[in-house]
Amino acid sequence: MTRPVITFATDFGPAAPAVCRGVMYQIAPEALIIDINHQIPRFSIRDGAATLVFALPHMPRGVHVAVVDPGVGTERLGVALEVARGDVLVGPDNGLLMPAADRLGGVVRAHALENPSLMLPVVTSSFHGRDIFAPMAAHLAMGTPIASVGRALEPGALVRLANPQAAVRDGVLESEIVHVMIYGNVTFAGSPADLEAAIGTLAPGHPVVLEFPAHDGAAAVIESTVWERTFGRVPLGASLLMEDSEGQLSLAVNQGNAAERLHLALGRPVRIRRG
Repeated sequence: MTRPVITFATDFGPAAPAVCRGVMYQIAPEALIIDINHQIPRFSIRDGAATLVFALPHMPRGVHVAVVDPGVGTERLGVALEVARGDVLVGPDNGLLMPAADRLGGVVRAHALENPSLMLPVVTSSFHGRDIFAPMAAHLAMGTPIASVGRALEPGALVRLANPQAAVRDGVLESEIVHVMIYGNVTFAGSPADLEAAIGTLAPGHPVVLEFPAHDGAAAVIESTVWERTFGRVPLGASLLMEDSEGQLSLAVNQGNAAERLHLALGRPVRIRRG
């Protein structure tokens, strides 16, 4: 018999995920639970969504539970989303799940998490990861039909995050930071093709300039760097602009932390031009 797969991602830190795994194992003792990341920046739904987009396409088909939930205990819904690939995503309806659901073929069925028989007996207002999402995910992994979790929802009514897009201008690509990786690499909206449309053909070693205007109290920053294929193509401690493993533009420092060095954060605008 194939073991059911549950993947698990949160901003909970080191301790609370073990409690949730305990809940899941009591319901689904044969499950294979894969911990994706429990160090998502606290309350950052967008970082959580980026983590799922990065990881879930490479996971076995199964149930994927994710919790980054600043609105826990409010009127926001908990949801189970069946996607075209055959997986089910479980978590809050706050935009966290939707980018990964799209990457897995799109939502084909959505249901609210409302059935109390599939939750813990006591549901608190502050720990839905333990009380609702973990048991619901385990029951679904064990074969409970998705329709049993609660009423059907219209997929088009699910909450979506704003989706920043790169803008091609004359000689400049305007973008913003959409993800900050654990090493301090910063990912921008847009691809190398977008950058080439703005500034022309990219070749290894070509100089580029990244201009970060003053934003949310942070001072303006200008970084002069080069376009390269990978970290080791520049000296230790030097920066580079590159295509990351997901095909997006990324600013990195060879064995360093670009975000920390330049005081960059999620949502920071950037203008990229030739040097």
